[in-house]
Amino acid sequence: MAEIIQKDGTWVFDGDALRLTPGRDRNVSPLRRELGELLIPLGALAGLSFEQGKRTGRLRLRLRDGADPLLQATGGRLTEPHDPYQLLVESDRYGVAEYLVDEVRRALLLDEVPTDPVDAYLLPGPSVPLSVSAGDGTASFDGERVRLEWNWKTEESKASAGARSLDIAEIEAVEWQPSVGLENGCLRFRLRHAPTKAPAKYDPNAVELWGFKKDPLMALVAAAVQARLPHPAAGPRDAVPAQREPDAAAGDDHDALLRRLRELGELRRDGVLTDEEFALAKQAVLKRL
Repeated sequence: MAEIIQKDGTWVFDGDALRLTPGRDRNVSPLRRELGELLIPLGALAGLSFEQGKRTGRLRLRLRDGADPLLQATGGRLTEPHDPYQLLVESDRYGVAEYLVDEVRRALLLDEVPTDPVDAYLLPGPSVPLSVSAGDGTASFDGERVRLEWNWKTEESKASAGARSLDIAEIEAVEWQPSVGLENGCLRFRLRHAPTKAPAKYDPNAVELWGFKKDPLMALVAAAVQARLPHPAAGPRDAVPAQREPDAAAGDDHDALLRRLRELGELRRDGVLTDEEFALAKQAVLKRL
């Protein structure tokens, strides 16, 4: 087991999953505190890296595309303080951070976890019910319906229609965008058969965000809804996947396996893999040649 404990949070890897627990320091983002502990299965990981700085370093976790509804809903636009997949590391724990990276990389290699996108969510998304107030309204979600309520700052033309109640079956897509520069952000729900290009200020199915402290919390609502929508990578049920030419496919696979063997040799030379681990991984690759 590999573990690193910091003010920013605690990350623990047991060989099968990486457990991320936000810290209790006052500088920890409200979004991360509300999101709570995350258990990331090994199969959802694409990689882990560590960047050293003069005073602090940073662990960065990469997930396979499509594995997490939070990343899907936010489009990777969560900034550093709010991103649950980053951890600030004090300089006296650089060695521990590097050890954690090595352990995760070794497990990914030995379990031959692919890095390609997935077609189903491997994380459950935020728990419900939940409710967040920010910008010009309040968004609530109970797992089946989204309710949008407006405040005194809402544009009159949008507020005059009253609160909105959206059934999950009506929602085609959800997105969260932060406020950037002079551009306001939003939490927007796109409905089936009701497309609109109206700005969030006038869209009755969107909450306009102005860049205040609680804006990132709206990403939790977006992720909870996203987790209950069809996965974006899931095509029509009757779709037939494209077939590659057998010879070309075999050639590509053979080259990929040869590259893997070379990588294994380099990892052993660098001391990342022991001789026993190298032999086991090499045997697994040779069986596929």
